Formats: sequence, structure tokens, C-alpha cells
Amino acid sequence: MMQSVESGHHLINGVNIYYEFYPNQNAKTVVLLHGFLSSTFTFRHLIPLLSKDFQILSVDLPPFGKSDKSKRFVYSYKNMAQTVIQIIDHFGIKEPVLIGHSMGGQVVLNILHLVPDIANKVVLLSSSSYLKRSKWTLRMFSYIPFSSFFVKRWLARIGVVKNLQETIYNHSIINKEMVDGYLQPFLQNKIFSALTRMIRDWEGDLPSKVLNQIKANCLLIWGEHDKSQPLHIGERLKEDLTHSKLIVLNETGHAIPEERPYEIYEHIKRFVKES
Repeated sequence: MMQSVESGHHLINGVNIYYEFYPNQNAKTVVLLHGFLSSTFTFRHLIPLLSKDFQILSVDLPPFGKSDKSKRFVYSYKNMAQTVIQIIDHFGIKEPVLIGHSMGGQVVLNILHLVPDIANKVVLLSSSSYLKRSKWTLRMFSYIPFSSFFVKRWLARIGVVKNLQETIYNHSIINKEMVDGYLQPFLQNKIFSALTRMIRDWEGDLPSKVLNQIKANCLLIWGEHDKSQPLHIGERLKEDLTHSKLIVLNETGHAIPEERPYEIYEHIKRFVKES
């Protein structure tokens, strides 16, 4: 049976951050960080499994999910990482296991870069890696009045269903609940202005020379058919992270918390128990 949840908002680093906290006294805490255009919703199948063995803090990274969609927040990985560090400190969590999916994985790596001893073990689920900063022309575009309107049109053209089909290998699991859950945060116009600001602030992924310095034990879990972050990215990341191992899930795409929650849970449980 899943533990009760405490959910709400805390003013952290100048913005209201939405969180879900699943207490489990005396258990190790895992911190869940979602990917781009996603939210805590992406972990809804994984959380009930993890709550049997761990205390859980799941965070909506701004401007996603139920967190603030401020035009003033700096949407860089560094600032997102600093925000999560402050949330961890707010809850008084010691030696958490950091778990990041896609963009959330890159935020985890930035956290380890800023505070190397914050965690000894981290799990990267199809982590965003090796992406370069946006071209200056695109960054300049973000300053143009009404640029957020074009961002909204671009996202509408992609559509939630098409995006899910790109990220999920087994299309048969896509249902109304899933589509509605990912669509919900984009029904507010505020998010498009924040995403436009994000184009400007995003500094690109950490380079190899920085990844080489990370000392934490890293478990990399990847989908065999990941189109967003292909398997060769995971293989390269394994080489750059000194203390890491890579697990590949067959017949799985990028959205592995949707497709393989039980397998991920088993791998995490085994990894955390290892000495």
C-alpha cells in the first residue's frame, strides 16, 4: 500500500515550486526529476512501486507541471539545479538518491557538478546529454514581441499524441488518461512565455571534461529504441561518467517510466542496496 502524500507549493529560488512528498520514516529518500514538456505525472506508475522501499520527493521543474511559469526565472540547467538543491535542503534530506528522466537527468548531472558530495548514487533514465546551446539566431528570436505565440503554434503542430508516439515504443499503452495528463499544463498560456524565456536561458548540456569529474555512482537505464536520446548517447555517457553502468531495456522507447516502471523499480532497488 502506497504511503500518504503531502503535496503543495514552496517558494524556492523566487518561484513557487510544486512538489509531492511521500514520507517513509527511516527509509532512504529518492528525488524524482522529470523531462522536458513533462511533470511529476510521468512518474505516476513508478511512485507506488518506489514508495514500498523509499521516501520520495517528486518535483515539477519550472515552468512545467504545477510549478510557476514566471517570465523572470532564469531557465538554465544551473539555476534549475540550484532550485532542486534548495528544495532538498528545505526538506532536510541527507544523501538522497537523485533520479532524473531525460532533461531531469541533465539537471541531476548539474547538481552533482555544483555540489559533488550531495549524493553518492544517482539514476539517469534516458538522460539528456551532449546537446549544444541553441544558435544565437534562435536566442535572439526569444526577445521578439509575440515570440511565445510562435512557440505555442510549434507545440500545437507537434501535438501531445504525436509526441507520445515518438517517445513510446509500444503505442498500445497510449490512452486518454495519458494524453490528458501531458496536455493539462499546456492549457495555460503562461507556459509559452516561460518556454520562450527558456530558449534564451538554456546553456546546453555539460561537456565531457565536466562529466569526467563526477564521482557519484551512476546507474544509466536506456530504452533500446530511444529516438530522442539514442542508445549511443547512453553508451557515450557511460564512458564519460567514471563510476557508471548501463542497462538497456529491450523494445522500449524514450519514455521509460511510462513503458517499464516495474523493471526500473527493480533495477533502482538493487542498485541502491549495492555496497
